[in-house]
Order: sequence, then C-alpha cells, then structure tokens
Amino acid sequence: MFIFNSSIGKKFIQAVSGAFLIVFLGLHVTINSFSIIDTFTGKFGAPDGLFQKGCDFMALPIVTIMVPVLAAGFLIHILYGLWLTYRNIKARGGINRYAVSNKGAADSWSARNMMVLGIVILGFIFYHLLHFWAKMQLQMFIGSEEQNPYLLLTTTFGSWVNLALYLVWFAALWFHLTHGFWSMFQTVGWDGQTWFKRIKVIGVIVVTLLCVAFAAVAVNAFVQANFILA
Repeated sequence: MFIFNSSIGKKFIQAVSGAFLIVFLGLHVTINSFSIIDTFTGKFGAPDGLFQKGCDFMALPIVTIMVPVLAAGFLIHILYGLWLTYRNIKARGGINRYAVSNKGAADSWSARNMMVLGIVILGFIFYHLLHFWAKMQLQMFIGSEEQNPYLLLTTTFGSWVNLALYLVWFAALWFHLTHGFWSMFQTVGWDGQTWFKRIKVIGVIVVTLLCVAFAAVAVNAFVQANFILA
C-alpha cells in the first residue's frame, strides 16, 4: 500500500500516531496534576480528593475504551519509528534521521537522536507500567482490588533514585516531543514560512508545560513521602 511503501506515507503514520501520543500524555498529566491541587487543599490521600476522583473517572467504561486506543497509538508511534530507523540503517549503512526540508531544523540535537530518545522513552514506559498500570488498571481488569493511587505515587516517587530516573525520562520526552511536534505539522503540510515558525514556538510551550507538570507531580509526591507524610 502507498501509505506503507512511500516515505510520505510512513511519515504520515508517524505524524498521526504522534498526535495520539500528545493527547494521551495530555490526559495523563491532567489527572496526575490533581494530586498537586490536593496537596494545597489538604486532601492529598483523602478518599474525596480530586486525584482520587480523577482516577475514578479514568475507570469509567468510555474512558477505559479510549485510553487503550490512545496508548496503542503511543506504542505504534515508538515501535514504528524504531522499525523505520532500523530500515534506514540497513539501507544506508548508517544512522540517518528522516529527511526534512529545513536543514537547520534537521541538524538539531533532537532530530539527530530521535532513535536514542525513542529507546529511552520506550524502556521507561515498561518501567512505568510496572509501577502504576500493573497495580491499578490491570488489577481492575482481572477483578482484583486496585491499590490506592496516592500510595502508589508516594511509594514510587518517595525513592530519590526513582525520582531521578523519572526526571531523566521527562527530559527525554521533552527533547523528543519538541522535535516531533513541529515535524508532525510539517508532515501534514502545515509548513508555511509564517505559521511554521509559530508552530515551533507553540510546540515548545505545550511540550514544556506537559513535561514540567509531570516533573511537578513526581517532586510533589517525593516531598509528600519524605517530609509531610513521613
């Protein structure tokens, strides 16, 4: 098929699945950020806390259907990207990035290291799944009682080693997404000289907000575990 055999088609798959990735992360960080609000309202750990309500919302049937679809797009984006990189290495005899019309953009550190960033992100996805998904959503699917979400936050991020590893992951996400955001719009044709510059700025702002919010959730849970709840 054209979409699988042409370079444009392959980039389009990456662009669409990349959009799934950004939506998934946006939903994820929104719910997680409720734990920070609970800290300031004194309801961190309370059964009527906003974060607990967010987790209950994620358990609704319509959401349990939507989240796996977004997560599948997330995984397709990373796995398909790694496969394309492998094909490029095999065909050209070296590590090559996707060709883009703007050489200056292509020469950015993020563009040159998308494969490495993708591997780091994929590895931490499985690490993350062991900490949260396996102890909440998976337990719900198999009919067991899921763990308290506040306890999972403090148990996971209460360790400075885990906190440091997650912060590295968020940094890798930032580098990957700041390149991927504008590349996604370029692939679908939104690459006019005027708007393309604006899109790159918007991308940096959006991705920075996402990653800073993720980091804030982790640091907040670390503080709760070691200084407030201890």
